[in-house]
Amino acid sequence: MMNDKTLKDAHSKDNAHTDFKEKMTYGDYLQLETLLDSQKRLSNHHDEMLFIIIHQVSELWLKLMIHEIEAATKAIQDEEYQAAFKMLSRVSKIQTQIIQGWDVLSTLTPAEYMEFRGFLGNASGFQSYQYRLVEFVLGYKTPHIIKIYEKDPELHDLLERAFEAPGLYDVSIQALAKQGFSINQAILERDFSKKYEQDVTVEEAWLTVYKNKETYWDLYQLAEKLVDVEDWFQQWRFRHMKTVERIIGHKTGTGGTSGVGYLKKVLDHYFFPELWTIRTKI
Repeated sequence: MMNDKTLKDAHSKDNAHTDFKEKMTYGDYLQLETLLDSQKRLSNHHDEMLFIIIHQVSELWLKLMIHEIEAATKAIQDEEYQAAFKMLSRVSKIQTQIIQGWDVLSTLTPAEYMEFRGFLGNASGFQSYQYRLVEFVLGYKTPHIIKIYEKDPELHDLLERAFEAPGLYDVSIQALAKQGFSINQAILERDFSKKYEQDVTVEEAWLTVYKNKETYWDLYQLAEKLVDVEDWFQQWRFRHMKTVERIIGHKTGTGGTSGVGYLKKVLDHYFFPELWTIRTKI
């Protein structure tokens, strides 16, 4: 075992900096004092710390997902496909981390959770504005959701801008049109604040891409990156639903939703529907 002198000698040989009176430290850069002071339990229950940290970590991953998806969307618009592929691959890896977070939360038992659940009031993950932003940037628009955030004008404006902007799938369909595919003009000129409805011309274009992947290699890779994102997203939703069912059964959620019932319904939604239907036809 190293003694203090051995450690000191090791640090000296590595030229490790030890004087930070006028220099930025690791903690300064990451603002760790603020970050680690943000776990404010409302109860004295031991497991509330777990509950808070899991949700805070998920929000940090959501922030990075939004950052990457927005950049990938712009890259596709600019036909910088390789950059977009890297970003979308990163999104898929982020999703695996969030899924593993549900596994940690599932160590919370129903009896333990009920001992502090009442302290949450009406606070619920349903109200996560970053989760809604992820849905919006992927192209899934639900107008009633924005009402939740009217109390915060700045946040409301942020969501409205994302709500009205083209999502990741919209620019991917535009990429098909740029490559000469005959896409329904109403799809290309549609109101992006409306929920996307499956279209036969989009399906036919993706089917052609898959049957001629060497000719349309960039579009083929783009399609598979989108499928990766959606696949992981569905697994994330499923683990969320099962974790909630494991902890509270079929109780109403703290935010007033049907809880497990609501989470089961969204499992049937597809962001990129044609990329799934063509698999039967290839």
